Amino acid sequence: MVATALYESGLNDESGVNDKSRLNALAAQLGQALKERALMLALAESCTGGMVAQAVTSIAGSSAWFDRGFVTYSNAAKIEMLGVAENTLAQYGAVSEKTAREMALGAIKHSHANLTVAITGIAGPDGGSVEKPVGTVCFAWASSGGTIDSKTCHFAGNREQIRQQAAQTAVECAQSLLTGALTPL
Repeated sequence: MVATALYESGLNDESGVNDKSRLNALAAQLGQALKERALMLALAESCTGGMVAQAVTSIAGSSAWFDRGFVTYSNAAKIEMLGVAENTLAQYGAVSEKTAREMALGAIKHSHANLTVAITGIAGPDGGSVEKPVGTVCFAWASSGGTIDSKTCHFAGNREQIRQQAAQTAVECAQSLLTGALTPL
């Protein structure tokens, strides 16, 4: 599934305070949905560098529904920590739905979670190409039951804005999956 998302960032300045507050609120809502369903979450983050895990762990009591986070910025980390296939990285690249799916499945395999979220993308300002411009972010969500979904979004803004939008999208879609707004896991 490919989606184009050009979010209004809501940033008043370069600090990202408004988006960070929004991300924390979204993480709290996701936590409540996970807690109500007695589910555990694990994260596999690349371009967001642990931003979602930071928002999740800022919530008191999150240990009841958050197991762990993997920050796999390099290809080597994706391979070593999550079991992403070297062939996948060579054929599709680090920023691809195929890689995001393998990251999500690897997080399931290497955690005690029922739901995982994976994020990999190009936050910029460098690293983009014609095929994958800056702002391209691939997401995947996997369940311990084997169900998996993924999508690609294209975000606008500077590096911090792209990372914030990616983190928010990951949390929003995970919550939508849990609440039935998207195809349930």
